Amino acid sequence: MKSSPKNTHQMTDLSGLSAAELLSLVSSLQQKIGDQNKAITESEKALRQKEEALNAQNDIILHQEKHAKKREQYIELLEEQLRLKLIQQYAAKSEKSAHQIHLFDEAEMESDIAELKAQLPDDVVPEDDEPQSKQNKRRQRGFSDNLERIRVELRLTDEEKSGAIKTFFTKVKEELEYIPASLRVREIWQEKAVFNENDEESIVAAKRPIHPLGKCIATTSLLAYIIVSKYADGLPLYRLETIFKRQGHEISRTNMANWIIRLDPLLQPLINLMREVQNSSDYLQADETRIQVLKEDGKTAQSDKWMWVTRGGPSGHPTILFDYDPSRAGHVAVRLLDEFTGILQADGYSGYARICAQNNITRIGCWDHARRKFVEASKATKPKDKGKQVKLSKADMALSMINKLYVIEREIKDLSAADRYQTRQKHSIPKLIEFKVWLDKNTPHVMKKSLTRTAMDYTLNQWEYLIGYCERGDLHISNVLAENAIRPFALGRRAWLFADTSQGAKASATCFSLIETAKANELEPASYIKYVLNHIAEADTLEKLEHLLPWNAPLEKVSKKVTQYS
Repeated sequence: MKSSPKNTHQMTDLSGLSAAELLSLVSSLQQKIGDQNKAITESEKALRQKEEALNAQNDIILHQEKHAKKREQYIELLEEQLRLKLIQQYAAKSEKSAHQIHLFDEAEMESDIAELKAQLPDDVVPEDDEPQSKQNKRRQRGFSDNLERIRVELRLTDEEKSGAIKTFFTKVKEELEYIPASLRVREIWQEKAVFNENDEESIVAAKRPIHPLGKCIATTSLLAYIIVSKYADGLPLYRLETIFKRQGHEISRTNMANWIIRLDPLLQPLINLMREVQNSSDYLQADETRIQVLKEDGKTAQSDKWMWVTRGGPSGHPTILFDYDPSRAGHVAVRLLDEFTGILQADGYSGYARICAQNNITRIGCWDHARRKFVEASKATKPKDKGKQVKLSKADMALSMINKLYVIEREIKDLSAADRYQTRQKHSIPKLIEFKVWLDKNTPHVMKKSLTRTAMDYTLNQWEYLIGYCERGDLHISNVLAENAIRPFALGRRAWLFADTSQGAKASATCFSLIETAKANELEPASYIKYVLNHIAEADTLEKLEHLLPWNAPLEKVSKKVTQYS
């Protein structure tokens, strides 16, 4: 007989309980269930509170981590800026990179160079392929044939040559002598003739030359010397005052400044004519730089004022014109380029957008500005610890790609415009496309506001203008000619520091225009300015003004290699 399994839980026999007892038991059980539910609810609430606390703590941790990351990035940006400022203040100003010569893809670059050299005409010899004998040729002895020569004979005494059958001279030495500048007084005596006709006397006087400033004690040669000394050689007027005093006569700096300012209205028609000639060309370069003017209406002495520079002109008639304006707004470019309709090369400044749209001017960019930003980023890169392998930064990689473009330009600089255009289409365009792909790929992965990211963003934003130089063979890859024209102004600014009034700043712009335009036309600045001052007072017609233009002046040209600046 099978035995039934024991129940592990004995069921309570409720059959003997009364209805009241059953109700009481049910009530008791319900009370226990309620207490248990309450306890469960409180436990769940406590768990939720703990979970919320954990989430809040996690949010705090994430926020702190995010804040710490931002702070680290901010510190990194500050350190980068600090390194850049220290480099700008104390390090060499050269833009050459330490990796410029031996960057990656050197073999590819050498191959491109070789291919470019193979396309050069037979009569064009690259600089690095010049014959060895020419490179090792000794410096030519002697002095320039343009210098005045005097013969100094060292003679024997009568006793020393007594009994000699003959004497002769041999040149034993050449010396370079300096004749100090000096002041002298020109007394102007005017001859007058007296005639007696019909018992009436009449006087006829010799014609006097017209001085550009009327009654003025300074000759045109002295005025030209003052202008060239200040604006070409960077001598402030107070130093010239001291120099003249040593030479025997004191000329106050106030008088010199007034002479320069008084000349400006007389020279302005010639500057306006140069502006018309310049704007008639189809290719201009423009740039601007700061100048401090102490007394300018509506502006403080410390505020920025601007010297604008445009360079260009028809073939054989180059002009470099400076113009002072207290504003850097777009209306200044409209005033200067009002009649220009060609190609304008400038940096990324937005002030040229208005005149470009108004006159349908084609604008191209400057690779020097883009490259300079990568150079700054490369120099400010955090130095690696000693012993660690140096890894090229993205700024260095960008510089290597940009340098390839400049290598091409150096190799084709002596070619015709048509040949330069063909070479750029064949070699420069593919490298530009490669660089653009690299920028699009790598820019999002570089920290925002860093110098490298700023350089990459600038290059991408200006890309349409930066590639414009490939559209014609006579265009330049950079705005370097306009920047070179500004350099003498920047060097002189370090010496004379500021202009006192806006009239002085405008007169300075006129003087810089004459000097730099004379240099561009291979004329000696002092000779050209003296020539202009000798004839400007009588230039009352357009034909006479045209004779004062540097390419029409009957002056001897000087070599381009003879610079007026260090």
